[in-house]
Amino acid sequence: MKLKSYRFTTLLRNLAVYAVLTFFAFFMLFPFLYMLSTSFKVPADTFRYPPRMLPRDQVTISVNGYDEPLPLYQVVYGGMQREFALVQSNIKVGTYAPADDPSATVERRLTEVKPTGGAMDQKTVTVAGEEQKLYDVEVDGQIVPMILVSQTTVGEFIDPQNPASKIYQNVRLSTPVEDLTWHPENYSAVVELQGLDRALANTALVTILVVIGQLATSVIGGYAFARLKFPGRDNLFVIYLGTIMIPFVMLIVPLYQLMVLIGWTNRLAALIIPWIFTAYGTFLMRQFFITVPKEIEEAALLDGASRLQILTKIFIPASVPALATQATFTFLYAWNSFLWPLVVINVGKTENHVLTLALNVLRGRASDTPNLILAGAAIAIIPPLIVFILGQRFFVESVTSSGVKG
Repeated sequence: MKLKSYRFTTLLRNLAVYAVLTFFAFFMLFPFLYMLSTSFKVPADTFRYPPRMLPRDQVTISVNGYDEPLPLYQVVYGGMQREFALVQSNIKVGTYAPADDPSATVERRLTEVKPTGGAMDQKTVTVAGEEQKLYDVEVDGQIVPMILVSQTTVGEFIDPQNPASKIYQNVRLSTPVEDLTWHPENYSAVVELQGLDRALANTALVTILVVIGQLATSVIGGYAFARLKFPGRDNLFVIYLGTIMIPFVMLIVPLYQLMVLIGWTNRLAALIIPWIFTAYGTFLMRQFFITVPKEIEEAALLDGASRLQILTKIFIPASVPALATQATFTFLYAWNSFLWPLVVINVGKTENHVLTLALNVLRGRASDTPNLILAGAAIAIIPPLIVFILGQRFFVESVTSSGVKG
């Protein structure tokens, strides 16, 4: 009994933990899911209030006598909920009443009435101490002077099966008939609008070269500081490591001046070469290489292996978790870099734009179509998300097993 009670309590505890984690995970994933769903919407659907998660399109129907399909709405006709097609919107309708009986109102289109006495000499009447204009309104075949009580804008709806059946009501207060749908063409539209295909290729090229460059320099530097003995090694490592404490904003001006001096402004080389050296990567690889037993290296030296062979055959295969961790961090940084490309690449130099610059320009060009902006954001977010998911296992392994020796 005690064992069953313990298992039941453990099960309840695990279910409670998973429920709490699922609850918070949903709130963390909701912005991404909403961005992804909105990228498949049409502009009108993105401005709907209250906002909806899934994309929907208004249903249209072809009606005899009309060249184009008409949108369907839910209306009340004959005391029943019916689907009617909208023929014309923004019809201005006025509510008119006799001056001596304001409660006896009739509704007419503004184009169906005329000013009493003519537009140049329209007659007026005093009602409740206020002067009101009179209009000639036809009621039961007779022209009756009336005052304008109020006016509104309505739409003309017809029965698709019987176009003679008409009803007038406010379009904004009518419920459109909609179906779940999606528009993957938004992605091709945003690529054509802003040339994201070129920006995506530039970003991929810059990111891959920066990742490869940082891994190469970090492995070589980390091995040198971890295994090679030379005068001032530890002091040099401390100085190199101290460069991490320098804020990037302090390096922008001198680094930009250097790019101008060597003629690398508005060139992709300025986004690659300065960033293939990293003190953090060197530190990470040094700490990992320190954990490799020296006996393995000494045995390899006794067998006649060179330093390069030891590095490529022993240290690099053993440091896959650390390399994956650095590659993940470097990929995310290089892919999402915005400030430095904004400084060194001219906005008009579109052939050298990366995704962050292209999205910044797209934000202004497509400000009235947020679905295209979010489609561009999805293009920029999904690749690093996939890389992080694939590299997560190595990242966790590196955190739990990498060296901590100094």
